[in-house]
Amino acid sequence: MRTATSLLALCALLLAPLAARADDMPVIKVEMKDGVILPAIIEVPAKTRFKLEISNTGASPVEFESLELKREKALAAGSTSSIIFRTLDPGSYDVFDDFHPEAKATLVAKDPVAK
Repeated sequence: MRTATSLLALCALLLAPLAARADDMPVIKVEMKDGVILPAIIEVPAKTRFKLEISNTGASPVEFESLELKREKALAAGSTSSIIFRTLDPGSYDVFDDFHPEAKATLVAKDPVAK
């Protein structure tokens, strides 16, 4: 019993920095709704780890996709999910909804010191 408790305490101690690091990560929210991506220009920090939180507020499934970023995330109606980005170089990246071809947006990675 004592060994199990010690092992749990050690795991908690080792994982604590990871949890704190995840909490410090910027979260950028995106809404997808039946053929619309909001905002149309998604500003994110360049060269910084961040979380893109995507919510499907529509009545049909959506798929957040970017060929340039090599990322995709399908979401059922009414669901929310996230994509973690380690870092991005400054620049603009096209994103779209693979289920609604008219839905397009631009993800813009800006250097934190540049305004």
